[in-house]
Amino acid sequence: MMRKLVPSSPSSLPTALAGTPAVALALAMRGWWEEVNESPAWQDAAFFSLSAAYALVSAVALVQLIRIQVRVPEFGWTTQKVFHLMNFVVNGVRAVVFGFHAHVFLFQTRVYTLVLLDLPGLLFFSTYTLLVLFWAEIYHQAKSLPTDKLRIIYMAVNGVIYVIQVCIWIYLGTNDSPLLVPVSKIFISVVSFLALLGFLIYGGRLFFMLRRFPIESKGRRKKLYEVGTVTAICFTCFLIRCIVVAMSSFDPDLSLEVLDHPILDFFYYMVSSIKSSLSLVLPRACSNTLFSGTVNGDTSLCSCPIHSP
Repeated sequence: MMRKLVPSSPSSLPTALAGTPAVALALAMRGWWEEVNESPAWQDAAFFSLSAAYALVSAVALVQLIRIQVRVPEFGWTTQKVFHLMNFVVNGVRAVVFGFHAHVFLFQTRVYTLVLLDLPGLLFFSTYTLLVLFWAEIYHQAKSLPTDKLRIIYMAVNGVIYVIQVCIWIYLGTNDSPLLVPVSKIFISVVSFLALLGFLIYGGRLFFMLRRFPIESKGRRKKLYEVGTVTAICFTCFLIRCIVVAMSSFDPDLSLEVLDHPILDFFYYMVSSIKSSLSLVLPRACSNTLFSGTVNGDTSLCSCPIHSP
């Protein structure tokens, strides 16, 4: 059910400050903010806009997947195809959730709301750490380091994260303890931190490795720009997710699982996930560089069978 917000009263302020222009402006802004949060029109506008944005990204990801499959069907399920498929699923689920926001946020059993909001976040983590995995394989092969355990580590980390999260949901479903909700949020924050750490380590390593290539190398500048840009965007998005979710676990006024924070939810999801998704699924934005089986045309840098058209 929608939370009731208690407006501040000028009488609660010190008498000496109650009549100052700054306080009057602050009270007016607070009143406007509370009015917006409680307005069904603003709530519908924010969440339907998010639904449309996620639906657009999902559709673009599906078009990219079909386009790649038509061009090179003989390569099977490459990393690039799996990435676009996962983006299609993640953003599609988000679009449906926010499209039915009036029902999702008002479940009497709160765990249902948490599952519908947190599961796409975990899938988002798996999708983008898949890119980190591929970059790690390229870097390790370029440095003649073993790569056979990288995929095992990727699957093991994701498996442990999903198991822990499912256990939290089951416990919340059987014992609706208010103390476990902050724990769940902190866990999501830690998951986001792991993702940003992966982009920082392997995106940074790949970027500096490309910088050491000869200036006249074919495509060096383009690959350097693409890897650097995607690393910066994804690192920033996961950093925002990490900070905001961690803060919301201690401050209910920053909660993202309620209907009466439409503006906060709108900007959070636009900046923390739609920006990174759109930057990677738009045509040519997710180019051969990010999922190429070679680095700078040198097949010795990545001899794995994964290939991108």
